[in-house]
Amino acid sequence: MLRLSKKADYALMAMKHLAVRNDRGAQASSSAREIAELYDIPIELMAKVLQRLVRTGLLVSTQGTRGGYMLSRAPVSISVADVIQAIDGPFTVTACSTDRHDCDQYSKCNVRGPLWQIRERIVATLGMVSIAEMAADSEPATAAASELSVVRRSGIPASVGHGPRQG
Repeated sequence: MLRLSKKADYALMAMKHLAVRNDRGAQASSSAREIAELYDIPIELMAKVLQRLVRTGLLVSTQGTRGGYMLSRAPVSISVADVIQAIDGPFTVTACSTDRHDCDQYSKCNVRGPLWQIRERIVATLGMVSIAEMAADSEPATAAASELSVVRRSGIPASVGHGPRQG
């Protein structure tokens, strides 16, 4: 199963937060504390994530009372793949997805090529989604998650319960 790390999740949340602030014309910088408190993320972890995004050039940081973190360039030019790779490194789907070829079956593997193609498609797909696109969907996640959990607990399929009632 393909799954993002918690750090990558937090990085995407922070990047979307900064992009939304940027789009609304508000002060585009936010402190690590502000972002961490807003999304209930440990401050130390958020600070590390933001520092890594600065080191990889996706964010800029400023010191001082009005300091904080800002996107280094337009949100439309930063992809989801950029953010994930900045935090977690290159995408891998198998042990042989790296240059080290850590798999004992490397020389005999008959699925290596197709799995590498799948990896490339995943990277390409994540590369097509920008932080600006994520920011355009600024509905609070808590409202959507809350509605979904109610639907799941009631046993009603997610597609049912929306739209006009039929009597």
